[in-house]
Amino acid sequence: MDASRRDVLKAGAVLLVDQWATSRRLVFADEHAEGPAKDERKIIVVACGGIRRAETFQNAGLGNIPHLVHDLLPGSVFYPYIRNAGATSHYNAISSIITGNWQRLDDWGLTAPASPTMFEYLRKRMGLAQNNAWLVSSNKALTSRIGASSTREFGPRYGANVIFPKQLLINAVIRAASQGHPEHSADRVAMQHELESILSHADDYDGLGWSVSGDEPLLDFSMQQSMGQAIDDLVRTNAPVTGDEFTLLVSEEIMQRFAPSLLVMTFSDVEVAHFGSYSMHLAGIRTMDRLVYELWQLVQSHPSYTGRTTLFVLPEFGRDFDGSTTNGFFNHRALDDSTSLTWLMCLGEAVRSPDVVERPVEHIDICPTIASLFGIRNLDLPGKPLPGL
Repeated sequence: MDASRRDVLKAGAVLLVDQWATSRRLVFADEHAEGPAKDERKIIVVACGGIRRAETFQNAGLGNIPHLVHDLLPGSVFYPYIRNAGATSHYNAISSIITGNWQRLDDWGLTAPASPTMFEYLRKRMGLAQNNAWLVSSNKALTSRIGASSTREFGPRYGANVIFPKQLLINAVIRAASQGHPEHSADRVAMQHELESILSHADDYDGLGWSVSGDEPLLDFSMQQSMGQAIDDLVRTNAPVTGDEFTLLVSEEIMQRFAPSLLVMTFSDVEVAHFGSYSMHLAGIRTMDRLVYELWQLVQSHPSYTGRTTLFVLPEFGRDFDGSTTNGFFNHRALDDSTSLTWLMCLGEAVRSPDVVERPVEHIDICPTIASLFGIRNLDLPGKPLPGL
């Protein structure tokens, strides 16, 4: 990517960073009276894209994850063998995790999950408000359909808010270029104009990569205001940021503003592996390691989260083994343990005592575990609650 395009994307990146960081005081000063009960149990799930055990929790990979190994592992329940026994594509993997059923859907999110999601179970069984369930993603393979199933008794009215921050920014750049602002001459003021224009035309919110659950795909007015202030602040800053940092910062703001009962985040910086850059793939793993640690630091320090939050962290799957016919780490298609067998770390309230559970578990065990932690019983799911919690 040439320097001018990189500068444009950095400008767009800092937009969201500043929006979420500088609007926090406004949020705290204007909390909604009907907001969620902030002293109740919280669960956060972080899915990290395709990461092999070889680059993480095996000897050669431990240097890529210093925070996970040294800061978080000692206080966790760790599952070194969790299997994705379903389709190793992003949309299907995330759908399987959040539904507790193996999903075999279109790989690019053209159809909703075929089974109710954990968002729907929580919102319907517990009567939770819309702002209590969120999914924030860096991954372009997901769509807003990921937040609710096609099941008649559940569906979008019980679904999650779904946000794709990185896609919003990419679309802003594309729109700027298509409307006569050549990329080589784009600057922060031009980016400010284009992003403000996108945010003000909320009638196509879903098309911009954002989705808010409900009948009307419209931006909340107060969110428009805080975002507008952030856009103004953007043009005076120069800090770079990655796609996964977008996701964390947006998620942090959601935590600050709404303190949702259930928040799912997906990272995807590691998916640069599809372009053949092993060094950048490793950089994505190191970024993931740092961001998970930063997230846990926020959980530990925030009054709405400390002492009442459980965090699950896992890859969606691994990557193909070196020397495979599918180009090794480039892809995640091989029927091999390198692709289907990964790890899971659990931190926080649900951890009775730190442990390493050698017994193999599966992705579809996460949804019934979360349901159990929230006291939801009698779900007809093939998975079982995770041992050791």
